[in-house]
Amino acid sequence: MTDEASTEAEANVATLHQILDLRKLEFTAASSETDFFIGHSQYKPDGRVYGGQVLAQCVVAAAATLPSDRLIHSLHGYFLRAGDVSEPIEFGVERLRDGRSFSARRVHAYQKGAPILSLSASFQDEQSGLRHAEQMPTDLPAPEDCPELLDYLGDEDSPLVSDWLRKRPFEVRPVEPSLHTSGTSDSSITEQHSWFRTSATFGDDSVLNAAALAYASDFNLLEPVLRHHELTWRTPGLRVASLDHAMWWHHRVRVDEWMLYVQESPAAQGGRGLGYGRIFAQDGTLLATVAQEGMVRVKEVQ
Repeated sequence: MTDEASTEAEANVATLHQILDLRKLEFTAASSETDFFIGHSQYKPDGRVYGGQVLAQCVVAAAATLPSDRLIHSLHGYFLRAGDVSEPIEFGVERLRDGRSFSARRVHAYQKGAPILSLSASFQDEQSGLRHAEQMPTDLPAPEDCPELLDYLGDEDSPLVSDWLRKRPFEVRPVEPSLHTSGTSDSSITEQHSWFRTSATFGDDSVLNAAALAYASDFNLLEPVLRHHELTWRTPGLRVASLDHAMWWHHRVRVDEWMLYVQESPAAQGGRGLGYGRIFAQDGTLLATVAQEGMVRVKEVQ
C-alpha cells in the first residue's frame, strides 16, 4: 500500500470512529426509562444514510446504558424511512429489562421527529455453556490472493466509487466476480464469499468492534438475490432497499483482522428478497450470523 493509500485508509477508519462517537443528551429526566444520544452520518452521494451505519450507532447507544462487560449478542431491526446524511440522527434507548445475565434494549433512530429505524437488542454477560458451530467453507483463496473490490472498478471516478466505495472504512476482497461491474451475473453462483477487514488498525474496544461488524454486515447482503436472477448493480431499472436486519454475535470480534463473509439467498418473492450470511474469522471461528430482507425490483426502462 502506498503512503497516499495508507493515509486515505486511516482517514476512512477515523471517520468510522467519529460516527460511532455519539454524544449523550443530558436533558433526560432522572426518572426516565429512556436515554437519548445524537450522532452524525457518513456522506453518501445519493444523500441517503447507509443502513449499516445506523445499526452500528444503535449498538453503541444501547451499550452505553450497560456495563462494559455485558456484550450484545443479537439485534432485530426494521428500516422505516430513508435517512438524510445532512441531518443529525437522535437515538432514544428504552431500558426494557435488566436481569442477572441478560439485558434488553429498544432503540429508535429519529430524524426530523420521525423514526428511520426501530431496533431491539439483547445483551449478555459472557458465560460457559453448550457449544457447536457451523464450519467455514474450505478450498477458498486467501484474502491476499483475491482482488480488492476497487480493483474491479479501475479508474472509474463516478460519485458511487469516488465518494462512497473508496471512502468506506473496510477493505473488501470478493472471491467471486463483483456485481459492481458492467458484466453479467452468473446464476450458478448460489453462495458468494468476500474477505473483509477495516482498512487500518481499529483498536480493541469490544463495543466498538461489535458495532463496526454491524456496520459491515450490511455490505452486499442482498447480492445473492441479484445473482439468482442474473442481475448486477448496474442493471437498468434496478431498485434495492433494505427492509429489516437481524444479527447474532457468537464471539468477540476484531474487525481489523481478516474475516470471511459467506452470503446466500434462500428465497425471493413479492418484490422482496432474503439474504442470509455467516461471518467467520480467518481461523474458522464462526463470529456472527446475519439475515436481511429487502425490496428488490426491476422497473421497465422506457
